[in-house]
Amino acid sequence: MRPPPPRAPSRLVGAWARSVGFTVALTLLVAWGIGHDARALSAAVLVAAALGFGLLYLLFPRGLHFAFGTATGFAVYASLFTVLGQAQFPEASDWARPVAFLLPVLAFLGQVWWRRTELVAVAERQTARSLDHLPRAMRWLAAVSLVGLACFMMPLNRLPPDWQAVALLAAMGGIALLVAIAVREVVQLLVDVALIVDELAGRARHVAAPITAFLLIYALLVILFAAAYRIADGLSREPLFHATEGPIRLTYSDALHFSVATLSTVGYGDIRPADDGARVLASLQVVAGQVLLLFGVAELLRGRQAPRPRLDRHGPGRHAAPRTDAKADGHGGAP
Repeated sequence: MRPPPPRAPSRLVGAWARSVGFTVALTLLVAWGIGHDARALSAAVLVAAALGFGLLYLLFPRGLHFAFGTATGFAVYASLFTVLGQAQFPEASDWARPVAFLLPVLAFLGQVWWRRTELVAVAERQTARSLDHLPRAMRWLAAVSLVGLACFMMPLNRLPPDWQAVALLAAMGGIALLVAIAVREVVQLLVDVALIVDELAGRARHVAAPITAFLLIYALLVILFAAAYRIADGLSREPLFHATEGPIRLTYSDALHFSVATLSTVGYGDIRPADDGARVLASLQVVAGQVLLLFGVAELLRGRQAPRPRLDRHGPGRHAAPRTDAKADGHGGAP
């Protein structure tokens, strides 16, 4: 017998490239934000992303939805680590921060590579029907959270700098051990998140039309009221708006800014109406925004009533075909 044809490599390469592209963009953004305060830690984030995501996406080629959950989880870890380090280990040595950050990542990746055959099989068996096991797959997060909570409860920020570094390495070493032990559950959680994102993407197709309509009407209201504010101010002898420095004449960009702040009910206060007519106009815009919000909610709820795609057992991005046999249409049995 002739061997079955291999899977199209271009499709796998395309999925891998999209996953890597999204991850690189998010990782660069996070590393840039962190790097303002700690350049060594920023470099550690980039190294961890380069080592980790390439390996994970090659072992688990489940497309952009897997990348979304995995990269977001990594960004959350980097952010929480930065907050923890600044709050409880502010004087820890600079070399200790990137080393401590990399400990859980390297422990996880080492276990993934060591048990790659088992974990790939686990990921392939994960389907949308197995999401009832999600709470059990998240138990390791509770243990990791306890370590972080203990760090916040103890006065570690009062220790000398060298001891702060030791405490930081010890805490992250404990987290690394927990992650290495629970590597199977971590992989299951990552795959489950990919399945959830895939299902949400399927639902989003049914609400794309009301979302587009909402955004178009929102933009129209912003522009119409901005033009009205600008024209009214231009026709008035006295400025109709005040800023922090006093009365001002609105530019069109100022009018757009005030219109967006009014329609969203943010109310920054940097520009405010100082005339009764301008206040009435702003009030009408607020009412129009609330009516638009009600319309948007109603249309989104209506979109939820549309039939949802049912995931089949082959994983994200593949939906089961509708049944057309006799049992599906309720006319089973002999004719």
